[in-house]
Amino acid sequence: MDKISTVERALRTAPPHALLDVVTAALAEQCGAEQVELLMADYAMRSLQAVNPGLHGAEPVPIQGSPQGRAFGSQEPCVIRNGRGEGGHDTVTAHLPMTIRGDRMGVLSLRLPTEQDARAQMHYLQAVCEALGHEILVAERDTDLYLLARRTTRLTLAAEMQWQLLPGRSCARPEFSLGAHLEPAYAIFGDNFDWSASADHLTLTITNGMGEGIEASLLTSLAVSALRNARRAGLGLCDQASLADQAVYAHYRGEAHVSALLLRFGFTTGEVEVVDAGSPRMWRQRERSVEPVRFDAQLPLGMFEDTVYVAEHFTAQPGDRFLFGSDGVYEALSPSGESYGERALARALGNTQLLPPTQVPQAVLRQLADFRFDTPLDDDALVVCLDWYGRRERGESAEEAPEAESPEIVVI
Repeated sequence: MDKISTVERALRTAPPHALLDVVTAALAEQCGAEQVELLMADYAMRSLQAVNPGLHGAEPVPIQGSPQGRAFGSQEPCVIRNGRGEGGHDTVTAHLPMTIRGDRMGVLSLRLPTEQDARAQMHYLQAVCEALGHEILVAERDTDLYLLARRTTRLTLAAEMQWQLLPGRSCARPEFSLGAHLEPAYAIFGDNFDWSASADHLTLTITNGMGEGIEASLLTSLAVSALRNARRAGLGLCDQASLADQAVYAHYRGEAHVSALLLRFGFTTGEVEVVDAGSPRMWRQRERSVEPVRFDAQLPLGMFEDTVYVAEHFTAQPGDRFLFGSDGVYEALSPSGESYGERALARALGNTQLLPPTQVPQAVLRQLADFRFDTPLDDDALVVCLDWYGRRERGESAEEAPEAESPEIVVI
């Protein structure tokens, strides 16, 4: 049994709260590592929080301007040279991004005897990070430890419900890469996004339940659960919208509704099926051109009984970038009364064209804050960014796609 298999087996059999202890022991034995620390990204994606069941009150590490944040943002290992250790060699601290299927979870930091040790053991360290990330996803069923590490302050009850409803904050496959973010992260209530990727399709939904607080969160939870139920029953996009429409109307009788944008991308053809049932909107960046993409607006989910929905179609081309925003983004006003979606949103998308899709939503929301002169948002603000690559060759499966090269090691 090789070193990686040994760690994976130990992680699978460890108590959910003791995963870091297993990794610390393995890295000390195999690499001579010391001061192993696991940092989880907080809900606002502004800081990295230490996971340590034995200690409390550890200071958060800012993502902007820190070596740990550099590793998290660049998704490349970052090695920092320290002073001389007991053996007379320059010790180093290695920060490694922990990312599972494109979802950036945090950073694993550890001190090693020499830079040579870091380079020689990098593949092993990255494999340990991946194994740890997978086990954390499983362990979260049975412990709050890792969820608690992601928050710098208490979530509102509505926000707690919404974050538990979300599939993640990013996802990547050979055919696409996407990232999403919500503000205010600790007090959201009605905006939501959801996705599911099969062998041949990506289904993406953006929803916005009317109202505020718990009522908006409950409304959105009902709609998202109904959409998932229909999708998992094998229904098409229009029928998914109809079932969710019926579920919301049956409970609220038209007094509350949910705006939704439903999309289904075909990996091989790039054909996209769309149902526009309300306020979320889409922009497309193709090469240097940025433009809003308009659809025929249909009734929001639950507004009337037995609404019939009709799909529209367009074709996504490899290299296209799509940005989706809720009304809290494109209707946000500057002090002069200009809406963000009028011109500033297209400029923001152009300004962020060199960023990966995982970083675009936050960058757009930061520019929204500047646009409003840091005036607090008076509504949820949701941004989803999708980069479309398509299938490299007709009929090629995701498993057959060539693997990406190992990331470079940044040494400071």
